[in-house]
Amino acid sequence: MIVNSKCECGHNNPVGTILCEYCGKPLEKSVREKTSIEREMRYEGKARRSLRAPASPFDLVWNFFSSVKVAITLIVVTLVAAAIGTVLPQERFIPSADPVTYYAETYGFWGKLFYQLGLTDMYNSWWFFLLISSIGVSLVVCSLDRVIPLWKALSNQQVAKNPEFIRKQGISHEETLPREESIERMNRLAEALEGKHYRIRREEEALLAEKGRISRWGPYVNHVGLILFLFGVLLRYVPGWHLQETMWVREGQIAQIPETDLFVKNEKFTMETWDTGTSSEEKPAIPKKFQTDAVIFREDPKTGTLTEVHRQSILVNEPLKYGDLLLYQADYRMGVVSGLTLNVTEKTSGRQIGTFRVDLYDLKPDQVFRVGQLEIRPLEYYPDFALENGRPVTKSREPNRPAFIFEVREQGQKEGERSWVIAGQDLGELAKDNRYEIGLANLNLVNSSGLLVRVDKSLPIIFVGGFIFFIGLIMGFWWQHRRVWIRVTDGGLVVGAHTNKNWFSLRRELERVFADAGMTLPPASK
Repeated sequence: MIVNSKCECGHNNPVGTILCEYCGKPLEKSVREKTSIEREMRYEGKARRSLRAPASPFDLVWNFFSSVKVAITLIVVTLVAAAIGTVLPQERFIPSADPVTYYAETYGFWGKLFYQLGLTDMYNSWWFFLLISSIGVSLVVCSLDRVIPLWKALSNQQVAKNPEFIRKQGISHEETLPREESIERMNRLAEALEGKHYRIRREEEALLAEKGRISRWGPYVNHVGLILFLFGVLLRYVPGWHLQETMWVREGQIAQIPETDLFVKNEKFTMETWDTGTSSEEKPAIPKKFQTDAVIFREDPKTGTLTEVHRQSILVNEPLKYGDLLLYQADYRMGVVSGLTLNVTEKTSGRQIGTFRVDLYDLKPDQVFRVGQLEIRPLEYYPDFALENGRPVTKSREPNRPAFIFEVREQGQKEGERSWVIAGQDLGELAKDNRYEIGLANLNLVNSSGLLVRVDKSLPIIFVGGFIFFIGLIMGFWWQHRRVWIRVTDGGLVVGAHTNKNWFSLRRELERVFADAGMTLPPASK
């Protein structure tokens, strides 16, 4: 059970209170023995929840997150983890759809370990999310644990403080004078303090002069800004709030934008180069401008039909904007192979029967090519052909080395012959008895645009958090909270002053105040 600590003035203080809430007298013996109570003035000696005896599991959790050491540890661990995540590229930046193989082959043992530890997609991992959340919780608890008692203390400041409280301030002065003269000097000091823009409060034979209280709220305004900033970062984990992906779209292609119901079509890609006055053989062309004429479509979820909703040209530093979606011109590829034109030849006579075109990005297994009296069906397709343990595989979905198994069937036949075509060449040795041979007639080339897809709905929240943090910095650094207590006692006049920073400036200001009042403030003792 929490028991109050009663001061000599009669006020009951909660357990954990260092200075009496009413008169300011030190309650603990160790504090009374100190020559200064400057450290105890940080929160006005008020009892913080974290300093009280824990009474429930909630209090234990509160005490843990209210610790500044815990907050600093969480920040350091997060920074170290973020630094480790930059040692090797994250999954989104690697040129492979198979991260397991890529990291092991490219970086060896350390790459494999990096992947197994979950560091390859660190910023989307649950544990990094937990670290960011813990920092946010720590900021909230630390702020509430301190700002609530501070607000209560500053809002209910008593003018007549205990003389012991005044004597133990960082700057103090005491004179033995008759009561009438002490009151007169207090009045002169009050007038001089008003001239320095202090707000004066008087109560019988006591005075409190104060200015710059706004400075005390600066750190907590900083905390509000940081909490908003972290909240904006955490919103990026919510589906639909943040997206940053790279996609390639060939001329004429309609591709779905990742994680959205939108599609983009690359109608045309244009590149202009600077005229260097030399031939392209002597000096490579320098790009002057590259532009993608894009169209945005929205898919009807019921019918699956696409409806045009936006049309815009995308240039470098001039992205396409549609709602929260931004499409940036990030890269380009000229002369990308999009298809192969293959010819069919009768092997015995050498007679060419005809040609057919294969789309390397849209080859359907049930597709039938008709060449003369022949029907050609693709049985298997390997965009990036390789052999592993004697079996054909594809290393990626990109058609870097396309390989096919075609069935060539004459009309009326139930089963035709099979032909292997790798990179446009018929491997006749695999089917020596075949009647027909398939070979490369032409490459179908198109230009391709590399687009950076970005959606960031949380960015305004992050900017607001940063702006509030900046305001908190101004509040904390520009102003100083300065207070002067003056009290007439039976023995004379007691003056004490406190500031949250810049004690040298406060002493110089008080020296001028004393001089204006016709008094002298002795130099600080060394």
